Amino acid sequence: MKKKIVSLLLVLLFGTSQLSYAAYSPVKLYDDVWRIVEYKYVDQDNNAQEWDSWRHKYDNVIVTQEDAYVAIDTMLASLNDPYTRFLPPNEFKEENESIKGTLNGIGIQISVKDNVLTVIAPIEDTPAEKAGLKANDKILKIDGASTKGMTTKEASDKIRGKEGTQVKLLIKRGNEEKTFVVTRAVITLKAISAKPPEGVKIDENLGYIRLSTFLNKNATKEMTDILGTLSDKEGYILDLRSNPGGLLTNAILISDLFLNGGRIVSTVDRDGYKETQEASEDVFTNKPLVILINEGSASASEILSGALKDNKRAVIVGTKSFGKGLVQEINKLPDGSGVNVTIQKYLTPNGTDINKKGITPDVEVKITEEDVKKKVDPQIAKAQEVLQQLIEEKQLTLK
Repeated sequence: MKKKIVSLLLVLLFGTSQLSYAAYSPVKLYDDVWRIVEYKYVDQDNNAQEWDSWRHKYDNVIVTQEDAYVAIDTMLASLNDPYTRFLPPNEFKEENESIKGTLNGIGIQISVKDNVLTVIAPIEDTPAEKAGLKANDKILKIDGASTKGMTTKEASDKIRGKEGTQVKLLIKRGNEEKTFVVTRAVITLKAISAKPPEGVKIDENLGYIRLSTFLNKNATKEMTDILGTLSDKEGYILDLRSNPGGLLTNAILISDLFLNGGRIVSTVDRDGYKETQEASEDVFTNKPLVILINEGSASASEILSGALKDNKRAVIVGTKSFGKGLVQEINKLPDGSGVNVTIQKYLTPNGTDINKKGITPDVEVKITEEDVKKKVDPQIAKAQEVLQQLIEEKQLTLK
């Protein structure tokens, strides 16, 4: 398939790739981050401040690597941009593992809910799912240590580990407590699933596709694979709800699968230089399509839904999206840390800047607390109704 795409996922090594960790001073680390912002950050005014004032502000204070990390966080906070952020080596490594689509662990998504560490969901076909862990399980202890007051990151660090080793979890399910001993493995993080939410039935002639992240580098291949598996279906529901985004290249490539030419997205840098990505004319599927979005659909999710909406290729159902119209560049530093910097803003094919505004669905459908209690999904129900109408209209056109 012909592609007119330039990757915007970049890695910069500021001439220090030959330096050892020991030779790379904390002051130099701070200065390198300052220079990345100086030359790359999308806002040349750097939040209406004198950026030069930060360059040597902590020269006599920074002694250790941790000193540099704190100083960098303070400096970046002045930009008032939550997406321009510093990642210490362990966090940068985790982000790279997510991009590669693998990690060592047991395969569960966790969060703190009502002040209790809780399983959001086990990932399909992982040790956690096979061991019997379920959504809403409360994790009371990890290897005998209480999780009270433990952050999600602290818990993740304890649960992950070397392949073949075990972790013991004390789980509370309802009023019962049970211990699970789970063997860690190399987990393949899938971006796509054809499994609808629990209790939701999809019409036999429709294909349901859940795209949960654009961060996994294999997301585009997974999409072509699932479309091949569902090739007998008459139309597709693409669920982007609560998908926070990921790689811009994935958003462009996946958009291209559904488009027969046309503009996908435009990016604009700090100098006003505009670059437009066009779809090829080699469309993968032209079957009717409905996209589901909500307030958790952001970044790459908005690029995809915006591209298909503006090109009148899909009907958007759900609630207004998050509104993140900015592009970050990933920069690796010689000590193993990294900094993600906002370098561009993007526009939908119609030239719309959706940052802080979001994408408005064609058909608005909200989910109420009562719907959640009853385990019903009115958004998917409406998506199926709209998709069946699109299929009927297409069939009439072909007659």
